[in-house]
Amino acid sequence: MSEGRIKVDARGIACPGPITELVKAYRNAKNGDIIEVWATDPGFKPDVEAWIKRTGNRLLELRQEGNAIVAVIKVTAKK
Repeated sequence: MSEGRIKVDARGIACPGPITELVKAYRNAKNGDIIEVWATDPGFKPDVEAWIKRTGNRLLELRQEGNAIVAVIKVTAKK
């Protein structure tokens, strides 16, 4: 399976915008794809952690990059 990389730039969008953008990208993703989300809303960190727990996908990285929160997610739970 070839791995795709999907970048989502949700910087400057208030909650729940960043998680909504992640869900939109997830709908178009396949197992094995990597979704990288950039957000500036501080609520995104707990939101993405809860989303990972709820969906069973894999959080590869969650880091602060300047004023942005970057989440790198491996899609593993698509049916």
